[in-house]
Formats: sequence, C-alpha cells, structure tokens
Amino acid sequence: MELPIDHFRLLGVSPSSGPEEVLRFFQLRLDRTPDQGFTPEVISQRSELLRRSADLLCDKESREKYESALLGGAEGLEFSSNRDVAGLILLWEANISYEAFKLSRKALQPPQAPALGSGREADLTLLAALSCRDAALQEQEQRHYSSAAELLEEGIHLLQRMGKLVEHRKTLEKDLETLLPYRILDLLSRDISDQKAHQEGLNLLDGFVLKRGGLEGKKLNHSNTELKQADFELFFQQIRKFLTVQEQIDLFWHWHKNGSVDAGFLCAISLVASGFYRRKPECLQKARKKINKLNLQGFDAMPLLGCIDLLLADLKQAEECFANSNDIGLKEWFDSYPGEKLAALCDYSRNWLLRDVLPGFRDIEVDSVDLEAWFADRDVQDYVEKIEKKGALGIAKAGFSLISGLSSEKSGSKPLDSTKEIEGALDRPLTRSAEHSFENEAFSEDVANRDTLIENLIAIYKRGISTLKVPSFNISKTRVKLRKRRLTLLILLFISMFSTGSLIGWLSIRSRLRENIKAPELSLSKGKPDVKKAEVNNETLLDKLIDQSNSLPESTKLVYRVLTAETPSKEQLLKLIEVWLLAKADILAGRPNSNLTDVAASQLVNIVSEQRKKDETLGQKQIINAEIKSLKILDQTSKRIAVRVEISYADKLLKQSGEVISETSLPSLTVKYVLGRKKSQWKLIDFGSEK
Repeated sequence: MELPIDHFRLLGVSPSSGPEEVLRFFQLRLDRTPDQGFTPEVISQRSELLRRSADLLCDKESREKYESALLGGAEGLEFSSNRDVAGLILLWEANISYEAFKLSRKALQPPQAPALGSGREADLTLLAALSCRDAALQEQEQRHYSSAAELLEEGIHLLQRMGKLVEHRKTLEKDLETLLPYRILDLLSRDISDQKAHQEGLNLLDGFVLKRGGLEGKKLNHSNTELKQADFELFFQQIRKFLTVQEQIDLFWHWHKNGSVDAGFLCAISLVASGFYRRKPECLQKARKKINKLNLQGFDAMPLLGCIDLLLADLKQAEECFANSNDIGLKEWFDSYPGEKLAALCDYSRNWLLRDVLPGFRDIEVDSVDLEAWFADRDVQDYVEKIEKKGALGIAKAGFSLISGLSSEKSGSKPLDSTKEIEGALDRPLTRSAEHSFENEAFSEDVANRDTLIENLIAIYKRGISTLKVPSFNISKTRVKLRKRRLTLLILLFISMFSTGSLIGWLSIRSRLRENIKAPELSLSKGKPDVKKAEVNNETLLDKLIDQSNSLPESTKLVYRVLTAETPSKEQLLKLIEVWLLAKADILAGRPNSNLTDVAASQLVNIVSEQRKKDETLGQKQIINAEIKSLKILDQTSKRIAVRVEISYADKLLKQSGEVISETSLPSLTVKYVLGRKKSQWKLIDFGSEK
C-alpha cells in the first residue's frame, strides 16, 4: 500500500532538521504511543516504521538519495501488507485524517476485508472512527460544513455495518446533530445555480424544525447537543434571506399544519409580502383569513388586519381594526397625528410593509414602498372591484399615480423615507420597548384649504353614490362605470395631496419570533470587519466638551424664546438646533437644562430623559461636544422644514469617578433634521444621519 506521506512528515520533523533533532523526535514519538485501544501488534509495527524513517534520515548517504528522489517527483511511501495498518495510523497522526479514513474504510470492504474478529479488523475499525471525526473537524475549520457532515454520515454507516465501537458511533452522531444548523446554512447560502444543494438544505431544514417541535421548539429535551431556542431563532433569521418568498410560504404552511402557531403567523406575513410585491391582492385576503384563525395569545393582531384592509381598499374596516387595537402607544400616536386619519393609516401601512413584511426574502429587494403603484395596478383594481370592499372614503378602482405629479409640485420635496441614527450619543435608538408602539411623531406637509377640500369631496362622493343607486333606463352600464372612475379619481386627489408629503412614522409590529437575541451568531465567514475611527486629540476634545456651555452666547445658553415665526430664517433654525444639541448634552452630562422642551417634541424629550435615567442607574454620564459647521435648508412649508446640517461630533462615556468607558469622534457628520409646527410653535420632531 502506498500512502501520501514522506519520512519527514511521518516522523514530524522539518526537512532541514539535523540527525540530533531527528533522533529526539523519534524518541518522542516512541514515548507518545496512541492509547485509543489499538492492538499491541500494530503498535509494535508503528515503532518499527518510525525507526526505519529515523535511520534513513540520520544516514547521510541514504538521506541524500531520498531527498534527490523527492526533488525528482517521488511521492508517498510504500508499505507492505503486514504493516499497512501501522502506516495508516502514522498517516492519521500526521493530521492527514481524510486520506486515513478513506483508506481505512476501503480496507474494511471486500475483497480486501479482514477476517471477522481479527486484530486487523479491530484496528482498522477503530482507526476509521478516529480519523473520520478528525477529518470532519478539519472540514469544519475550513467552513465546509456539508462535506464534514457527509464524512460523519459515512463513519456512522461504517460502524453500524461493522457492529463495533458503539460509543464511538454515538460520538459521531452527536457531532452530526450539532453540525446540522451549520450544514443547512452552508447548503442554502450557496449559489442559486446549485439547485441540488439548495433543495437538500430545504429538506434538512424542514426535518430539523419538525424534529424540534416547530419554530417554538416544543419537543426540545434540553440536551447539550441541541441548539438552544435563542440560538435557533438567530440561526433562522440568518437563513431566511437565502429563501424565496414562495419557499417560505410552503415551509411555514407545512410547519403550521404540524402545530406551530408561530409558523402560521409567518406564513401570513409571507403571503402579504408575496401579494404586495407581485401585485396579487388575493394573497392578502388569504393572509387576513389566516391571521383571524390563529390563536396568538397576548398578541394584538388588529393593526396588522387594519393594514391589510387598507391595501384591499376597505377603509371602513381598516379604521375599525385600528380603533379596536389595545395598543395604547398606537392610539396616542393616531390622536397626536397632525394630518388626517387616512394619512396616518397610509403612513403606518407603508412602514409596516417596509420594515416588518418585505425584508427577509431572497427574491424581494425593496428600499421604498409605493402605495400609488399598488392601487394603480390593474390586477389590484379588478380584485378590489370584484370583492366590493369600499368604505365611506374607500379607495376604489384607480391609482394615486395620476395625480402624484400635482402633489409633488405643491410640496416641493420628497418625504423622508427613513431615519438612521447618529453614532455615539446622537445615535440613541428612537424606539420604545413596547411592541407595536410608534417611536416617532411624524408631521405631514401642509395642504391648503384641507378642511374645505374634505367637505367638498365627501359631498361629491355622497352625491355620486346616491346617483349611481338610482336605476335609469337611459344610462348604460358603461357610463355608470365611467362615473365611478371620475368619482374615485376625485377621492384619490384628496388622498394623494396629504399622503405624498407626509413623513414616515416609525412603527414596530413584531412577530412571535423573539428579537434582540444575544446568542453567538452562526456565520460562514470568520471575524467581523474592522471599523476605522478618525484619530483625534482626546485631551483637546475633552477640554472642548467641558467648556462647551461657556462658549455659547448667553441668550442661547440661559434663555431661549420659542420659535413662532411663520417662515423662520436660517439663523433662527441654526439657533434652535444649537439649543437642542446643548440641552441634550447638558442633560446627559447630569446638568439641568430647561430649554429641551422648548425645542424638541415630547417623544425626543422622553428619549433623552430615559437615556439619562439609564446612565444614572449604571453610575455613568456622557460628555458631548457637537459643533455645527454648516446648515442648508432642503425644503420649507408652513408646517414642515427639513434642513441638512454638518456637525463635528465627539463624546465620552464616563464613570462617576471620571474613568473613560468609551469614546466616539466624528470630525464631519451630516444630519438631516426635520422641524414641525404645531400651535404656531416650531420644534424638532425627527433627525437622521445621511451618508
């Protein structure tokens, strides 16, 4: 038998080692005899092979001939049949485990299978078990999880066939069970062209979830080899992005039929995603029915149903669903929303789709949600007309797109699509822990004579409905349909004028799968990307942080008059934002400042207060320096102003003793601030960093 190893690797020495080092390693190898249970006969043969290699490498003439042969392309060593098992053991000891396992397994198969019950059979079986596990571990280190699992399966089948080494077989089975989620991730994350691997990954995932007792893990026995529920949820979030929306619908449907309530909920969400993205409203209707049938204890499904009803143009039913919600935060947001109720419903639904429905699918990529395109789609219009779900201000067979240009010209700007927070103290999450609560108060743009417009549209709508209900021999069905279309266009004109200019209200509707999992992430890549921070003079920055309040004008530092000008100047806006930055810095540093409520909306004030309470509980404080470099007005109406501000920012998180816990420095940071006017007073209502 020829083995892929040379005398140097067999002994474990470097090709440059001298005779003394060769003899030293030879003696070490003799002293470190494998104690896994090999027969004395094969251990003796192993020692003989080591001695032959040491003698060759210590003899100058023999070594020179051997090295010349290696340079000439000679590969491997030839072993006689009575010493091949000892050679395989040395191959395994040299960490060439894959080859050792393959050759051992081959030697156990006919026609070269050893006699039953012989020492050769026992040694080869043990070597196969040991080398199989080591080879699988080496594959895992290379992130080849699927091939590692295949090796373990081969080893398990071999030991089952031999009927030996039960404990070793159980060890391989435990390794295979532990490896399963990594194997699924490996298979599903491969290129989509590898359909065989992808389908194998789907089958393994299906069996894995069913064996656990659904997404909830009802059948877990809490053994050491099982994936803990928190780790499983993180793993499942990772693999979702490798699955298409239809694959997820099929899997969730199957798991729900087998008793998983969470899977039923996710099936409904996937149906909504598929229906909206592919303009198939019938999928939304299926999702609505499924949500109604689910027994989601402690979960308020009313806002979800309301969003679906809105997308199906059943405005009356949508309003009832939101009204029946027991989410206090949601009701407070609706009550304080400055625009009309329909605008609030559109904002909520748009953000629900963007944040909680459409992400997480391999074949759905969206960065914005266009409700105009949805209602303008012919399939959606036909379906809406078919099911005849229209409310008092129902959205019927027409689209927003016909009048989007008019509304955009009036507003002069585009709505702020999202708000990404700033690093450091500026980057405090604008969220609440309560599920489904809105994190941010949104102000829609001003619409001239809105009340009059609403009254006129309602009157026109009622007149149109009453007219359409009166039978007339002279009016054909075609003319009636055309009159319906004219009426709905008027209604849509009203909807678009306040919906296209509104800001996206932050919302959070969470599924039953838990969030904020802190378990270690399963990943196919090693490490995390390095983040390079700008170098700054820390001592200078700290001095600037401490002296910041002394550098501001007295009027800004101590007294601030609320901004009520109908059209604030650039200087007035600059002053308001400076007061916001200073007030926030004072409070987070533990200093009093009464100006915060004069320049910021209530939800931003609450966020700053909660952050300070958290720091106090931990015995910490923040020293912040944020200096405005420039300010540019992006758009301005009588109700809303958006500005872009360039800021030089730095902060330090300190213990009460003065010890620095962490620090952040950003020489240049661009932030978009949004101000809203309510009861003649301007306040900051939102902000977000811009790349």
